[in-house]
Amino acid sequence: MNKNPISCDLLIIGAGVAGTAAALFSAPKGISTAVVGIASQLRFASGLLDLLGVHPVTGKSIRTDPWAAIRSMDSAMPKHPYARIHTDVIRSAFAEYMAALAEAGLHYRFHPNENTMVMTSVGTFKTTYAVPAGMWPAVAVFSEKRPCLIVDFEGFKGFSANHCSCSMAKHHPIKTARISISSLPGDFYPESIAREFESAEFRSHVVRSIRPHLDGIAAVGLPAVLGVAESEKVRMDLEQQLAVPVFEIPTLPPSVPGLRLETALEKQMSKWGVLSLLQQKVLSAQYLPGGGFQCRIGRSEPEITVHSQGVLLATGRFFGKGLAADRKGLRETVLNLPVFQPESRNRWHHQDLFHPEGHPINQAGLEVDNDFHPLGTNGKPVYPMLFAAGGILAHQDWMRMKCGTGMSLATAYTAVNSFLKLRPRKNTVPTGDMQ
Repeated sequence: MNKNPISCDLLIIGAGVAGTAAALFSAPKGISTAVVGIASQLRFASGLLDLLGVHPVTGKSIRTDPWAAIRSMDSAMPKHPYARIHTDVIRSAFAEYMAALAEAGLHYRFHPNENTMVMTSVGTFKTTYAVPAGMWPAVAVFSEKRPCLIVDFEGFKGFSANHCSCSMAKHHPIKTARISISSLPGDFYPESIAREFESAEFRSHVVRSIRPHLDGIAAVGLPAVLGVAESEKVRMDLEQQLAVPVFEIPTLPPSVPGLRLETALEKQMSKWGVLSLLQQKVLSAQYLPGGGFQCRIGRSEPEITVHSQGVLLATGRFFGKGLAADRKGLRETVLNLPVFQPESRNRWHHQDLFHPEGHPINQAGLEVDNDFHPLGTNGKPVYPMLFAAGGILAHQDWMRMKCGTGMSLATAYTAVNSFLKLRPRKNTVPTGDMQ
């Protein structure tokens, strides 16, 4: 373990969407910030930024206006995290987040007051809010029913142009083409192809293979593998060579848009002085009698000690390992906080796998107050400088409601502002010897 402990104002536990967003919101405000967690979780993100797509879930009611749906939360779902946050604050969180991504070279497009329908890797359409710039041309292509060509690659895993065509052919004029990208046999994966697209020679080969299929075609769709670091430059080059709009289609995870998001976030965190303790986890955490927290961090054995004024839990539920299940029920894994959950395991799920209300286990998590302090069994904050954000929060089913990103951003933004309001008036800089 390091001899000189690291000190910071705020330790964020969790490096998914909520945790990294919290770091982007805190560091520019003069809060010395450290983040610990497994950043590679972001690679499972589609790259789409949901706000609120379905509400209520019982009728699978797809919402065109996400803001109207959020405003209804006060009465419809008064314990949902959105019900604790004014829509102006949610808009501010989105604006700051996308400005940070744009500064890192990752651009998004959206209609300010409505959701957008985006094509998926299986030829269906998903309701979302903000769309990567490379996917945005597809919105106009499909709304105007322009004839398009969907292309895939021999040996590529996770995307099939023919599958997309079978799902969409009745509604849209679509042609498909499968092209060879290598003389070598074997399978190809999204990240490896994305790196190849950064080569001008490789792009020229792809263009030559697509051109014979362009007769009567107004746009070309490719799986979302058009480069990592400069994806828009790659896409625009393909557009120029093919002389038709080119758009990306999300693939199955792990995805290149998720990798782009991870890369952009890590770039901004580094720029703003966030101490990144990535690919590690908190092995023990305790609240100190004089205030503040002490956390021991490492992979399997404690290697680093961090002292912080506050802690923000952004650990998610089961995938992020913020919650764990045993024979007695669910438990929070870092500080053993009380977890809102069905009173017995036999009430976690309905007998109907596709029950319209969703399973009660999907509403489990930490209960919080309006400052996003986790609450104890007495209904009061467990610790004065402990906060929570994102998927670990109770009373929300982000997957079914299509609100995961928006909820993560809004709750992280609010939690950081609560920390800023309540912290002792003392600034520190992340310090300590990590050797």
